[in-house]
Amino acid sequence: MTDAPPPFELLPGAGRSPVILHVPHAAREIPPTVRAEIVLGEAELARELDHITDAHTDRIAEAAAGLAGVAPWRFVNRLSRLVVDPERFPDEREEMLAVGMGAVYTRTTHGEALRSEGVDAGPLVERYFLPYARAMTEAVADRLAATGRAVIIDVHSYPSRRLPYELHGEGPRPPVCLGTDSVHTPAALLDAAREAFGETELDTPFSGTYVPLEFYGKRPEVSALMLEIRRDTYMNEPGGPAGPGLERLSAALAELVDAVSR
Repeated sequence: MTDAPPPFELLPGAGRSPVILHVPHAAREIPPTVRAEIVLGEAELARELDHITDAHTDRIAEAAAGLAGVAPWRFVNRLSRLVVDPERFPDEREEMLAVGMGAVYTRTTHGEALRSEGVDAGPLVERYFLPYARAMTEAVADRLAATGRAVIIDVHSYPSRRLPYELHGEGPRPPVCLGTDSVHTPAALLDAAREAFGETELDTPFSGTYVPLEFYGKRPEVSALMLEIRRDTYMNEPGGPAGPGLERLSAALAELVDAVSR
């Protein structure tokens, strides 16, 4: 019997790097106990994973880390967001609950049932969501202690065509969307991202950043930016292989890492 893979992993970078590349949605792995709660058949589940997974974003972050002059740290989710979504709130404040996509999803990207009605999200939150949040908080605290600041760069992707679950998908869909926060996204970080990636838009079709709640709104030394990379720029949609765009995006991310590491 082999050990189960870790649900998440912190991959060390340079001791002097303030940067954490956060990769929350790249995996497709679902533990058997969680799979038993999902009502989709195998073909339906595979199709849903194609749509919901930020495919190859872990490879983009890995390649960027190898190219950067000062290697960033990487915090990578090894489980599918269909287990829990670590970037949601685990309570009623999260507007994505309206479409069945809070911390524990109950609906698919197309509004179909994912889990049975009345499923108890508590055990999944306790087992997967809270340990993830604690570990990410500790990773940020470690960068603050080591360097006096922390820079969280969230590495996501999104489909070229709007999916039904998107609440704010009516606007432009640029090659790279930069998600921002009024407190934690300084102008210098935005400028560096624009310089590195070229054609970008702010907060469309997705907005916001990920900052652990312990620091959110309290520690401006923690800065954050969400990268939402349009999938047709680097892969075949949905769920297909990566193409040559992956190398270009990895180089751009490495440029951004180096700019904010200086």
